[in-house]
Amino acid sequence: MEENDVEKKMTVHQTSYGAINGDIMGDTCPTCHGIGRIPRGHQDQLVAVISCSDQRLKPRHTKLYVFISVALSLFFCFLILFFLFPRSITILPVSVKSVMVFFTPNTVEMQVTNVLNISNDNFLEVKILDFDVQVLINKMIQGRIKISNMTSLKPSSQRAYTITVPVMLDDAGMNNFCKSSSIKIHTLFLHLQMTMNVSYLAHSEQLSRDTFEYVDCGANTTTPHPIMS
Repeated sequence: MEENDVEKKMTVHQTSYGAINGDIMGDTCPTCHGIGRIPRGHQDQLVAVISCSDQRLKPRHTKLYVFISVALSLFFCFLILFFLFPRSITILPVSVKSVMVFFTPNTVEMQVTNVLNISNDNFLEVKILDFDVQVLINKMIQGRIKISNMTSLKPSSQRAYTITVPVMLDDAGMNNFCKSSSIKIHTLFLHLQMTMNVSYLAHSEQLSRDTFEYVDCGANTTTPHPIMS
């Protein structure tokens, strides 16, 4: 009786795993090929069958992790755009600091010194490639100066610059007007056209500004005064 019981148990054991000669309905084991044993040397080819109801296939807080990832990505994109977005660079004429007048037999020469403010609203350093100023009187160019490799502006900063522009009057009418002793006020209105080339964020940009100012061409008596934009 004991031997028969052992044989029945072995038969049931083999049938449940390999379905060799039993009546149990089921599919053939894909790994052991229906023999109820794993072939030697094929242990690394085991197939794991996981139930669809297994909780390992349903990780928790998936939506929360996705939402946090998307929110962080949008936040970092916003920061990058906020700091790298191009902002304005402005030229603001402040005042005429001084005017030096020199008389020659045929001309009147002046050294007009102006104070300018250049501001950088960007969060990056801006390099000033060149700065060009020309002076017009009655729509005629009477003086010009160009400064190369001026300086660099630090992020979110403003800096004052002193620019001296040479002006030479060779017109006979202007010479007589400036040298005349019978005229007490020798006021000339100057039109300043300023152009500045800057470089930042791997690209260059050109800025321009026009201003008007008045000076006394009769003597070195011009006092500092604001510039009219």
